[in-house]
Amino acid sequence: MYNCRYCKEELKTMFVDLGLEPLSNDYIKQEFVGKGQYQLPLRAAVCEKCRLVQVLDFEMPEGIFNSEYKYFSSFSTSWLNHCKAYVDMIVEKLSLNASSVVMEVASNDGYLLQYFKEYGIEPLGIEPSRSVAEAAIEKGIETRIAFFGTEFARSLEKKADLIIGNNVLAHVPDIGDFVGGLKEALKPEGVITVEFPHVLNLIRYHQFDTIYHEHFSYLSVLAVKRIFEEQGLKLFDIEKLNTHGGSLRVYAIHAENQGQQVSRHVQELIAEEKAFGLDKNAAYQEFAEHVKKMKLDILEKLIDIKKKGKKIAGYGAAAKGNTLLNYCGIGKEIIDYVVDANPNKQGCLLPGTLIPVLAPEELSKSKPDYILIIPWNLKQEIRETLAYAKEWGAKFMTLIPEIEIFE
Repeated sequence: MYNCRYCKEELKTMFVDLGLEPLSNDYIKQEFVGKGQYQLPLRAAVCEKCRLVQVLDFEMPEGIFNSEYKYFSSFSTSWLNHCKAYVDMIVEKLSLNASSVVMEVASNDGYLLQYFKEYGIEPLGIEPSRSVAEAAIEKGIETRIAFFGTEFARSLEKKADLIIGNNVLAHVPDIGDFVGGLKEALKPEGVITVEFPHVLNLIRYHQFDTIYHEHFSYLSVLAVKRIFEEQGLKLFDIEKLNTHGGSLRVYAIHAENQGQQVSRHVQELIAEEKAFGLDKNAAYQEFAEHVKKMKLDILEKLIDIKKKGKKIAGYGAAAKGNTLLNYCGIGKEIIDYVVDANPNKQGCLLPGTLIPVLAPEELSKSKPDYILIIPWNLKQEIRETLAYAKEWGAKFMTLIPEIEIFE
């Protein structure tokens, strides 16, 4: 029996079962390839009480976000542009200045906080992974290497005018303690902005590859609003974003703060989720059947290409790709190699499938017939980066939300 990590209700409604999978960011160095790899069941369920979708079996954060963690946010140009636009917007919106206290939780390599420095604001980053935190420190960004929660928030010397949490809410096993920490660290008139992929889009567009062990939760407004309110915070606005296959940015303040009027967008998003069925069980249960069909369709297409003697390479050693490849059983017999711009991943093997990760220059050398864009949410950016592949007639391919082949 499994209970909801937030409200402790018994979990009875399965969302999806993706079988045994390694940790998606557990890239293997060549010298350790013969030592095996840790795997866990990758299953998710939805709580019928608080509507939080969550993985059932997981590795504790200390085992994931360690000194070997290899996800660096600064390797995506489109993501950096998104962050720069956010900083420009929020500085003006909140009238921030050099005396403002700005804090980001899960600040990674300083990908976002670097833009506050352009406004004379010296921000504080909080990041548990030493490997990426040190990259931020090298950029001159003050960074505390720690996991964030209520206890850590109480230790801070200053409370924040603005707290940012991009794609971190899904990464914490105790979401109540995390949100309680946001309230603890916030000034009485301060503002919190949190971005997260919207579970409605995950279901609607069959984005099963965004499910992996370090994503403990998959979030709706229904669930987030309840959690924030029970921790003494209220949502006063929500924006839809195009990032990560469809995300939300929620704005929150202390429940007792009457300085912000609640936007109509909050109720509009709740109404949209209810119309889609996120307050019922059927929408979640139907998702698993779509995923099974996708697996068969994906394998059929890739096997057909390989039977014709074509070479397939992957672009982007993204964590989501490791869920996709392992669930579908796609190994080196189908994908010859994957390239990635992150030098920390080059020379490693993908977890589970052991597909080698090489530098992008390999594409020009071996000239594959098909290039599978694994981080499909960056399809346009990658397509422009690899425009030179047209010289030898390579075709591009994405598999989610549906199989697409294009030039």
